[in-house]
Order: sequence, then structure tokens, then C-alpha cells
Amino acid sequence: MACTSASTALVLGLQAQTARAEEPSPEPSSSRSSMLPRTGGYPTDDPTSIPTGQAPSLPGEKGPGDPGFSEPPDNIGDSEVPVEVDPGAEGLRLADGAKLAEPKVLDIKFVTEDLGGEERREDSTVKTKFTLQAEVLFPKDSPELNSGAKSRIRTIAEEIEKQGSTQVNVFGFTDDLGSYEHGRKLSKKRAAMVQRELAAMLGPDVSFNVRGYSEDYPVADNRTEEGRKKNRRVEVSFPKKD
Repeated sequence: MACTSASTALVLGLQAQTARAEEPSPEPSSSRSSMLPRTGGYPTDDPTSIPTGQAPSLPGEKGPGDPGFSEPPDNIGDSEVPVEVDPGAEGLRLADGAKLAEPKVLDIKFVTEDLGGEERREDSTVKTKFTLQAEVLFPKDSPELNSGAKSRIRTIAEEIEKQGSTQVNVFGFTDDLGSYEHGRKLSKKRAAMVQRELAAMLGPDVSFNVRGYSEDYPVADNRTEEGRKKNRRVEVSFPKKD
């Protein structure tokens, strides 16, 4: 009787363990957690608690020597030994009677432009030039300065003073809409208006060359409004101080 009872208890215990093993484990509540693999070494279903050292590594993650590793783009490594040049090489010889040109400094130009293209500055080794679109200085088809024009002109005047320039060019340009003569008069009046403002800010020691070129010397395609907008402009340039 005792043996039978023990056997029965053993069988019932095994059945209880089997039933518990076959019960499905509760699904994680997080949709992100449900996508994690149930095998493969993850210690938990919570992705925020996975230790860094146990997460899967990516190709090249371990550094040099690991397949897939590449140097950072700014790491150029050691410079190579320069190649020796044989001055007597056949391909380097000048033709009979030829001479090398005199060395000269190239006119290097730096250009800065705002995002809207309303103002552009060009700096070279010999001069500085500001280009302002007409719309930021004048109302449509008018030579009268608008409310925001003086602050832009003052910035140019401050640069002229900073560089100590005493000779300034102020040139006006239009697009090719309307007659050439109307464009010439309008571009000249606009250039003269900018010159008057600069003269008032700089004083009598600065002289000016003022020109109106109408549609001549376009910088963009007049067949589009975007191009015509760039062509309607005033340029102020002055030489750099020696």
C-alpha cells in the first residue's frame, strides 16, 4: 500500500511538472520586445537592460584587424615619401630657345553668399566686391531706397573704412525686360542712390565711379525669373589696401 501510494505521488508530480513545462510563457507587453529573438544569448526581453558587452557586434566594430573596419575619413595616416624627380628627364626638358614664364601670384577669389542669394561678397587678392539684388534695396521699377537698404549699405561702408579704400565703383544693372534705354536710366539712378548713401557715411576722402549698364553684362539667364532676379543688381567694388 505504501509503495503504491509513493508510485502514485511520483507519477502525479511528473505530470504536474510536464503540465507546467507545456504552459506557454506570457508574451511581453511591448511590441518592440516581442520582436527580440527568444534564443541567441539575450539575457532579458527588455531591450533597455541588455548589457552592451552582450549585444551583437557589427562588422568592423572591434577596430583595426576586424573585418569591415575602416579608418575615419579625417585620418589620412602617414604621408608618403615624395617621388624623386629627375631634372634631366626627357619629358621635362624645354624646347630649344624656350624659357619659363615669370612667376606670379594668382588672383585667388573667396565667395560668400546668403541662402536667398540676396547678397554676395567676393574677396580676391586685389579687390572686394559686394553684389546686392535690386529687390533688397528698391521697390519694383523704382530708384528710391526701401526701409532696409541703409543697414545693408552701412555694412559695405564699414568694410570700405576697414580696408582704407579711397576709390569705390558703384555699378547698376537690370534684366532685359522693357527697353534698353529705360534699363540704362533706372540702373544709373539706382547706382547713384547707393553712392549718395555711401558718400554720406564715408566722408569726402572717398571718390566714386558710378555707372548704369542696363541689361549688359548679365550674370544669369534672362529667360527665367530666377535669372532675371540675379541680373537686377547693384555692385559695389573697391581695391584692397596694399
